[in-house]
Amino acid sequence: MKSDVELDEESKKLREQLKKLHFKLREYTKKKYNRINPFVEDLFDWKEKGAFWGGKNVTIYDSTTITGDVVIGDNTWIGPFCSIDGTGGLKIGRYCVISSGTRIVTHDTVKFALSGGKCEYEYSPVVIGDCSFIGVNSVILKGSRIGKHCVVGASSLVNRSYKDFSIIAGVPAKKIGEVIIKNGNVILKYFKKHVPNKS
Repeated sequence: MKSDVELDEESKKLREQLKKLHFKLREYTKKKYNRINPFVEDLFDWKEKGAFWGGKNVTIYDSTTITGDVVIGDNTWIGPFCSIDGTGGLKIGRYCVISSGTRIVTHDTVKFALSGGKCEYEYSPVVIGDCSFIGVNSVILKGSRIGKHCVVGASSLVNRSYKDFSIIAGVPAKKIGEVIIKNGNVILKYFKKHVPNKS
């Protein structure tokens, strides 16, 4: 179905300029980083967004949304397409990596929906300790606490708390090993039944 709405001449010119800018930025990014980004990621600087939110040397991709009371430690990297909800309070430590597609939620509307709006939203803070890695497409639910030097495996659902130096994975997540830091080296020690397949 064709729309009856037509662009005026000025809008058509602007559109052509935007397309030219898109092609130039795409070429630049491919040449410099050997990658192709969504257009919005080429337009805006990730470190600038991190500096705007607060913190030193913080990276926040432009496709990521952040809401509420979120504190982000220095030298933390938050990748593309994340949804970071701090409406119930969220603290992310220093030197953390929040991989692409991660969802952190500090509230839920379950009882609100089921009661037809009679019950309130429920809130509970989330804490992620310093030097922790959150794998791609993980979900961290309200009230969860992840200690320092922890690994959360890709596509995990975290709905409770874990101590420092834990390896966490699964749906729902459980502790499957420990992080050992010795003489500057990192060792991921998995419990016997959770040793990753190396083939």
